[in-house]
Amino acid sequence: MPILEVKGLRKSFGTVKAVEGISFTVEAGEVFTIIGPNGAGKTTTLEMIEGLQAPDAGTISINGMDWSKNAEQIKYIIGVQPQSGAMFDLLSVEENLDLFAAFYPHSKQAAEVLEMINLTEHRDKRLKSLSGGQRQRLAIGLAMISDPQIIFLDEPTTGLDPQARRNIWDIVLKLKSLGKTTILTTHYMEEAEKLSDRVCIVDQGRIITVDTPAKLIDQLTKEREVRLSFLDGEEAAIATELVAQEQPTVVRTSREGASLKLWSVQPEETLYFVFGFTKEKGYRVEQVSIREMSLEDVFIAFTGKEWRD
Repeated sequence: MPILEVKGLRKSFGTVKAVEGISFTVEAGEVFTIIGPNGAGKTTTLEMIEGLQAPDAGTISINGMDWSKNAEQIKYIIGVQPQSGAMFDLLSVEENLDLFAAFYPHSKQAAEVLEMINLTEHRDKRLKSLSGGQRQRLAIGLAMISDPQIIFLDEPTTGLDPQARRNIWDIVLKLKSLGKTTILTTHYMEEAEKLSDRVCIVDQGRIITVDTPAKLIDQLTKEREVRLSFLDGEEAAIATELVAQEQPTVVRTSREGASLKLWSVQPEETLYFVFGFTKEKGYRVEQVSIREMSLEDVFIAFTGKEWRD
């Protein structure tokens, strides 16, 4: 039985249809990520599941319970990453954790959570002196303090520098190792690809597709992009492109000056042939790389849109 089951969720704000018939299930222990552009309905969906907004239609089952009958029980098994306004700037990191722990009959020790979010050495600092990344880690710690079964993280790394973002990734992976279920929303494709067991792409209030990152990428295409640049300039790139176009493994090509791109269904075979040709002609290849398709490619393919923040 799934730990979370969402069926036919709908929510409108006046004439704006924010969520239109969203349905999915999440298994215990999964990292389930909802991705989509601003206005896609991610946060509204999350807030309905968290009990912060009532849906206009649809049902939500959390560990076999629903909000209309089991609100108190549900509150004890979910953890929600609070926005910055829910924390207390004049209290220390540890005092914030102790305060949130007091709301629950059973909770983790603050020291254990501090270690998990790597803030032990900052335990006595007041919130107002923390960096953005440290505040976000504390926000996740506050969601963890009740030792919940399901943790909801709404764009936890937005606005953080790359190092702070990876610190958050480490926490999510720790939660997974503990068997926790994490529902995550994000704008960052690399984040979704690295952390998620399954990804749900949402746009204009509807689910476009749901699957593992690997399967979504595999569905997109078997092609891989091969990039080459030539020390011998545009002449070498033109000649190599013409020969490559005759190969059955090459689907299409693109060239700009001395740089050449080949899309191949068998990139290793294509490169074997290309290097044989360049060696024969004496052309010098300066750089070569094979680019795997990514989750961002999947998003663009399914929605027809460039990613937008």
